[in-house]
Amino acid sequence: MTDTTADSRTGYRTEGGNSIYAGPGGKVVPVVTRAGEEDTNTAQSGDCVRVSGVSIQHTPATRIWFGQVSNVPGYRSLPHHHGEAETGGYVLRGHGRIYFGEDYAEFIDMKAGDWVFVPPFMPHVEANMSVTEELVWLTARTPENIVVNLPDVADETLEGYRRA
Repeated sequence: MTDTTADSRTGYRTEGGNSIYAGPGGKVVPVVTRAGEEDTNTAQSGDCVRVSGVSIQHTPATRIWFGQVSNVPGYRSLPHHHGEAETGGYVLRGHGRIYFGEDYAEFIDMKAGDWVFVPPFMPHVEANMSVTEELVWLTARTPENIVVNLPDVADETLEGYRRA
């Protein structure tokens, strides 16, 4: 049975204890990562750069990774997967493509405003299809920013891809 109690000060219910999220004074509060204070010491994949805004590295989060992912014009990630993690993304700007399937022969294009879900253990390559504009998206992943890099493939094998 789950312990459900109401906080007399706020009136909202909490299930179980969330004391693991308490700060040094023992109080549980939202944690803000200020611009410029994001964690850049996160798993990377070739020319795909991941910057952590919410993660175990600098917040009390234990079951989510949320960050910004970017590729400079004409660059791509190495082939990789995210282990057990489910991954969701939202394209902020640019034209991206995710290659997947056998020999990365299949692909889906994305543009600003598009959402993407990548299932666990799915090998893929994230590419910036523009040679002049940066590709930037937000990514959420559970439980953490798992990145398992796989053997690289030649650019020529990725249909329509070209480097800057």
